[in-house]
Amino acid sequence: MSEIFKRKKKTQDNAMRKFNRISAPTNFVLSVLFILLAIACVLPLFFTAMISVTSEESLAADGYQLMPNIFSGTAYAYLFKQRATVGRAFGMSIGVTLFGTIFGLTLISSFGYVLSRKDYRWRKFMTMLIFIPMLFNGGLVARYLIIKQLLHIQNTFWVLTIPLAVSSFYIIIMRTFFQTTIPDSIIESAKIDGANQFYIFFRMVLPISLPALATVGLFLAIMFWNDWFTTLLYIDSSHSELFPMQYVLIQLDRNIQFLSQNKNSMGSAAQEALGNIPTEASRMAMVMVVVLPIVAAYPFFQRYFVTGLTIGAVKG
Repeated sequence: MSEIFKRKKKTQDNAMRKFNRISAPTNFVLSVLFILLAIACVLPLFFTAMISVTSEESLAADGYQLMPNIFSGTAYAYLFKQRATVGRAFGMSIGVTLFGTIFGLTLISSFGYVLSRKDYRWRKFMTMLIFIPMLFNGGLVARYLIIKQLLHIQNTFWVLTIPLAVSSFYIIIMRTFFQTTIPDSIIESAKIDGANQFYIFFRMVLPISLPALATVGLFLAIMFWNDWFTTLLYIDSSHSELFPMQYVLIQLDRNIQFLSQNKNSMGSAAQEALGNIPTEASRMAMVMVVVLPIVAAYPFFQRYFVTGLTIGAVKG
């Protein structure tokens, strides 16, 4: 009987390998396609980097070019002159991103774990409660009133982190991951050994949930890092020490545009000073300053991120 089972299993494995095998021409076409897609993704970033090191004279004469005729670091030199403001904002963005990501992961993973437990009495009700905001929400006005008149956290560090920390979509992702990946036998054996829910969650569930945590954490980090609209709504100009880097760079860009558009109405000395400010290149330099930290952080998430893309997949 065992020989028949082994023979049947071997036949199924061979059939599956044959089904997954692709021919050499197909493999070549797919490889070329993916290489072209990778180039298409990297090319805009490279193009932006080249523009950021192009002189203003070259941009005015030749326009945007993939390889500039005249290189210049004036844009980065201008940002370096603003290092006191940009540096403080950079530190604020790092603090907001780190705290917001860790805080958000804690809430989302714990909520998702509770909803994944079949013995939780309010499981269906709470799942429906978090599912509704995915379809309908109170809107910007209701959110603004809650933050300013109910919570009173405007002009504080918390307004940059707490409102964005929890997402219904990410909770559903974590719940699905726990349901399809964490075996019930592990939870039951831990309960038999006398472990409480906190021990089970932090010492047993989370260590084997790194793909899901890395995937959701990467999305949260990008969201916190790129957020500037929250600052625009809830942080007054008198609390500039709370401005994140994205908001500060937007302000710098607006100031450069305003000065460039109105330099003709200023004195000759002011016009000469404004002529040395890079307008187009500085915008691209600001983009590079914002993008590079996320690009540098991605390799640390990649090993888990690829696995996390299949979160919720049906297992045979």
